[in-house]
Amino acid sequence: MTTHRDFSSNSPEQTIAAGRELARFLQPGQLIALRGDLGSGKTTIVKGIAEGLNAGLRESVTSPTFTLVHEYRGPSITVFHIDLYRIETERELLTVGIDDLRAEPSALLLIEWADKFPSVQQDSDAEIVLERTADRERKVTYRWHSRR
Repeated sequence: MTTHRDFSSNSPEQTIAAGRELARFLQPGQLIALRGDLGSGKTTIVKGIAEGLNAGLRESVTSPTFTLVHEYRGPSITVFHIDLYRIETERELLTVGIDDLRAEPSALLLIEWADKFPSVQQDSDAEIVLERTADRERKVTYRWHSRR
C-alpha cells in the first residue's frame, strides 16, 4: 500500500484530477483528514474523489461549512464530506455523529478541519494536506497512517 504521494496543482482542474487519482487508494470504512488553510482546495479535491469513486459529479459537490455533512452515494461507496470549521467543542463534535456515519458499511469519511480535534485526527486512516506554494499553485500530499 502506498504510504505517501505528492501532487502539484496549478488549477482547480488539476486539483480535481489529483482527487480522482487519490480515489484509487480510498475504500469504505476509512476516515480521511483533509488539512489546509481556507481556500486551499479541500472541497475541490473532494470533487475529484467523489467523481473517482462514482459517488457524485463535481458540480454536485459543495462545501458543507454550514450544513456540516454532505452525502454522496455511489454504487459501492457512500462519501460523507464533513466540515468541522464551525465546530468548537467536543460536545458539538458529538452532534455531528462521526461514529454513526463511520459504522455504515459503505461509508468513506472525508473530514475538513479534522486537525481541530485530536480525537478525530488520531482516528484517521490517512490525511490529505493541501498547501499553497504560490497564488494559484498547490502541493497536495497524501499520507497513509500506519497503525500503532
